[in-house]
Amino acid sequence: MLARIIGVFKLNVATFEEIEHNESLTLWAALIVALISVISGFGNGFFNIIVDKGFAGGFFGAIISTILGWLAWSIVTWFVGTRFFNGQATVGEMLRVIGFAYSPLVLSIIPCIGGLVGGVWAIIAGFIAIRQGLELDNTKTLITVVIGVIVYVILTLIVNVVF
Repeated sequence: MLARIIGVFKLNVATFEEIEHNESLTLWAALIVALISVISGFGNGFFNIIVDKGFAGGFFGAIISTILGWLAWSIVTWFVGTRFFNGQATVGEMLRVIGFAYSPLVLSIIPCIGGLVGGVWAIIAGFIAIRQGLELDNTKTLITVVIGVIVYVILTLIVNVVF
């Protein structure tokens, strides 16, 4: 498993291909997203304390938005890629490759710069994951990623307003 995560960090195309086709990795993708959501939860919770808000709202809001964001991004990406660009993938394949693409977000545990570096890295990994998962060219992948990220951001904003 560690070799796959390292492959994701290296942005290795073959690693994403293996993840896409290995159905037994769906649970691992979910565990990666769950771990990232907890790390993000602690970060948001402590940030809320600094700005005189409650820890729990930031903590649970981040967990919920990260997990729902993964599900939404995967489903929207699958829908856009397969319906509009004739991509070839299943929802399970998209859940796996995008879930593993979240791996660089573990860097958000590093104060200040970690979240930014991890976020950019995860978006690049997500681009490669989606391109390989849907078997699209770069232009179609970029459009698919942008639409998926817009939905992700809107969903995150809604969850943050609630919490």
